[in-house]
Amino acid sequence: MSTEIYQSFADGLRNFRVTASVWSTRKENLMNRRSFIAIGAAAAAAPSLAQAQAPPIAAQPAAPASPFTDPDFGFTTLNALGHAYYHAGNPGKLLEIVSQIKAGDFESAWSAYHQASVEARTLAESAASKRHNVSAREAYLWAASCFSIALRFGDGTENPERMLPCWQEYAACWSAAAALFEPPIERLEIPYESGSLTGWFLRADNSRRRKPLVILNNGSDGMEISSYVLGAAGALARGYNCLIFNGPGQGDSLWLRKLYFRPDWEKVITPVVDAMLRRREVDPKRIALIGVSQGGYWVPRALAFEHRIAAGVADPGVWDVSAPWLGHLPAFVRNALDGKDKNQFDQYLQMGAAANVRSRMTLRFRMRPYGMTSYYDAFRSVQEYNLAEVAASIRTPMLITAPEGEQFFPSQAQKLYDTLTCPKTMVKFTQEQGADQHCEVAAPGYRDFCIYNWLDEVLA
Repeated sequence: MSTEIYQSFADGLRNFRVTASVWSTRKENLMNRRSFIAIGAAAAAAPSLAQAQAPPIAAQPAAPASPFTDPDFGFTTLNALGHAYYHAGNPGKLLEIVSQIKAGDFESAWSAYHQASVEARTLAESAASKRHNVSAREAYLWAASCFSIALRFGDGTENPERMLPCWQEYAACWSAAAALFEPPIERLEIPYESGSLTGWFLRADNSRRRKPLVILNNGSDGMEISSYVLGAAGALARGYNCLIFNGPGQGDSLWLRKLYFRPDWEKVITPVVDAMLRRREVDPKRIALIGVSQGGYWVPRALAFEHRIAAGVADPGVWDVSAPWLGHLPAFVRNALDGKDKNQFDQYLQMGAAANVRSRMTLRFRMRPYGMTSYYDAFRSVQEYNLAEVAASIRTPMLITAPEGEQFFPSQAQKLYDTLTCPKTMVKFTQEQGADQHCEVAAPGYRDFCIYNWLDEVLA
């Protein structure tokens, strides 16, 4: 890999936050019907992978360049970089991966990450065959991480049908890694309505003594590997038992069980808590619930109804999930939505998506876990994800995070914090700490430092 790529990557790390901020705060107040169709309705209507409206793809140079010139690609690179902190990636390999990605080109990103996944899986299988279990576990985590990141680009390629096979490859690597932990991570079936949800129980040791439990509630697009890096690894290091679970719209609940998001998340968390209270390793008085990304809405929503949880964390605090979906809709499109003109609204969004590949992939990516194919149905549904009517019912002590430069839900953490009447704490993560941007993905160590210090004190 050339020295220019190293320099480009380093420069990008310094400049990415400025680039993302500029694009995420652009306003399209003067947008008319023609320009709306030209740039793509969805680019202004639905949250992008990094909640930042990217420059037109055609304007990007064709040669490999720093991924940080593109907010979506840059944020995904930060995710991958953060995974390395807990042995789910290698920074040097990441540098090589990004050197193969053409700016703004989803196909090259998919190929680079997927190929890296396959290479890591081969290493893992070789190590496992020789009983090098630690090496095999780590290599399976590398593979799972890269497969999960490849999935973020799949909808922007010419063949999105590859996503289900890619998820299956990811799931196999995660399961293989889980079996090689010490103690092994235990796969659970959590009773849920007429079926079940998949859970993964991580024990701090083999003692089976009662310990505090952290339940990790993922967001709109994260998978088990994300929960491991953003919470589970830190929990184990501090002696907590931990549960990762796939709620409706997440992981195998989405891809295999065809269960989709719901706003009344207490109907999900209550059976999860029920299942955990049947385990002898769980201290029933010291259960914490941590929500990541859109989990920053689901956790406070659940806590308004489920009072057996001793502490809750919303990272970041989310007040209204629909805000980034609706915030940049032109007035004439919003009027169609508010006027319940389904045909007209769908037509507007279809024209926008047809005109802009970034819009088309973003809408497909974001709508999938809602289980809806109509733009109108999805945009109406997401308006139900709001804490206005339930926040006052929360009694559980809460930690609300507010990362500087939050792309998806700017200013919402403060709104939630100000409204809560329960015991509450706010942590503001900053660029100076290297912990800015959504979910502090590039600083999982410092993130855990802050969250678990608070939990240690609340659950003491």
